[in-house]
Amino acid sequence: MGRGRAVAGSLVFLLLAPGVLGGLIPWLLTGWEVDERLAWPFRLLGGVVIVAGVVVLLAAFAGFAFEGGGTPAPIAPTERLVVGGVYRHIRNPMYAAVTAAIAGQALLLGTASLGIYAATFAAVTASFAHWYEEPVLRRRYGEEFDEYRRAVPGWYPRLRPWRGSDR
Repeated sequence: MGRGRAVAGSLVFLLLAPGVLGGLIPWLLTGWEVDERLAWPFRLLGGVVIVAGVVVLLAAFAGFAFEGGGTPAPIAPTERLVVGGVYRHIRNPMYAAVTAAIAGQALLLGTASLGIYAATFAAVTASFAHWYEEPVLRRRYGEEFDEYRRAVPGWYPRLRPWRGSDR
């Protein structure tokens, strides 16, 4: 897939998947109405967590288009295993980033429903990654994925970026 198509496909998928799950659904649940009784440090922390999640999410999507030559969408997968950029720190940065954005909205707005939604989203995506994505990646990339999987945590970032055995 050409770089232009990979970027366009990634942008479409960004709007359809994380845009809906991390933006539209939280808005439908809350109307993005702030509980004014919530102390400002929680709101500030929520804003910081949202921004961090969005930055990581955009970096992860860029990695799929520019390093992998494809998209995160299963119908247009990458040509190469993506292990650069934010993927040197965490195997599932997209899921972690969307979870962070949802949790950040829960803090910013002061709503328990979004906290419950964030926890549910994390559990569902962790299950999906474990039971579907990892076996697919193992079949497609073999030992390259196994080495990466052993070195890079799935759900919390390693502080030092992984360099790989031959990178």
